[in-house]
Formats: sequence, structure tokens, C-alpha cells
Amino acid sequence: MPLLPGPPPLEITLRRSARARRFSLRVSRLDGRVTLSLPPGARESEAMAFARQQEPWIRRALADLPPTAPVGLGTMIPVEGRLLRLDAGPGRLIRIEGDSLLIPGNPAQAGVRAGAFLKHLARDRLTEASDRHAQMIGRRYSRLTLRDTRSRWGSCTADGALMYSWRLVMAPPAVLDYVAAHEVAHLAQMNHSPAFWAVVARLVPGHAAQRRWLKLHGQALHGPRFVSAGPVGAHRDPRY
Repeated sequence: MPLLPGPPPLEITLRRSARARRFSLRVSRLDGRVTLSLPPGARESEAMAFARQQEPWIRRALADLPPTAPVGLGTMIPVEGRLLRLDAGPGRLIRIEGDSLLIPGNPAQAGVRAGAFLKHLARDRLTEASDRHAQMIGRRYSRLTLRDTRSRWGSCTADGALMYSWRLVMAPPAVLDYVAAHEVAHLAQMNHSPAFWAVVARLVPGHAAQRRWLKLHGQALHGPRFVSAGPVGAHRDPRY
């Protein structure tokens, strides 16, 4: 993988695109990966010369990413708006007990297992909320998927497919419920017109507080990295 020298060196992922007419750079807000798209006939040397010209912008974009931290035993993470500590637990099942999220098994896998627990919980909560709101407006959605997105908390397609960020389950339940209502409202109004917001208000009266919470605190939900612990306390890079 090409590198830009410097403190630290920057890895650049080159991606040729048949539709590209010029060089373009993207810094992922999910994992900090720097991708440079280039037209089919462009040379790699030309692409890297472009990257060197844009290096100040790349480093600023990386510096602006929210801080991340690997999750392991002893870490505090939010679960449905409550801060819980990851502790070792007996048996085979992960469970919440008091202010602890008890994780049995290999301590090195605690982060991965906590992430899997949250995704399962997120699917339950978002399915229940989506079903309830869809019934209230007399609509149906076609499917529900979970992703780990930074650019949006949810989406609704023209064919009625709902997508949500599973990290919503770390937010207070009222915030998750609002996002579900927002996306379900698009089943009736595929826009952000006054008519759309009227549907949202019917589903979640006084939703301004939930929107404000997401604006103020939402980015922090992307901080925890649910990865395996490497040897001697090291951690692998996230690739989710």
C-alpha cells in the first residue's frame, strides 16, 4: 500500500473507478482509512503526487475524527443511556447486573463479545420501535438492517427498507425511539417537508430534545472500538 512519509506515515488506499474523471480523496469517519479514487488511465505516480499536494487537508481531516478507544474488561460503555462497566462473568451468557455488563469467557474477546451483545440488543429494540411506529401510521417496511455508519443514524429507501446504526442502542431509549420514528415516517413522506415532520411529531411528540441529544452527544457513541485484544495489551486495528 502506498505511503506518504511523515510523522506518522499515512497509508493511502488507491481505488480505480471507471466513473472517475479526476482524482478525489476520502477520509473514512469510521476507521480513518484514506482512499484516493483515480480514473482508469491515471498513473499511480500521478495519484500519489496529488495526495502529497493534499497532505495538509488529509492530516486535518484525520485530526478532526472523534477519539476512539478499544473496549475491554474494566472499560465503561453506555448501554441504553446507562454507563456500565465490563466485568468478567460466570457461565456462557452475557448479562447486565447492576452497573456491570458481565462478559464470560476469554478476556481478550471481551470487546468483540460486548459488541455482539449490543448489536443483538439493538436489533431487538429497533425492530420493536419500527414495528410499533409503522403500525401507528398504517404502513409496512420491507426489511430492517443494521450497520456501523458515521454519516447517518438511519435511512429509509423508496422500497421501504430501513437501515439503522446499531450504536443507537448505546443512546438513551428515547433517542433510539425517535430515530426509528423518523425513518418510519419516511414510509409515508419520502422527504423532509412539513407533512413529514407532522408525522414524526405524531409518533414522538416533543422530539426536539432527542434531536438535540444526538447533535450534542451522538459522535461520542462512535468512540468505543469493539475489537479483540492482542498480545501484551495491544489491540488490533478496527476493520468494521
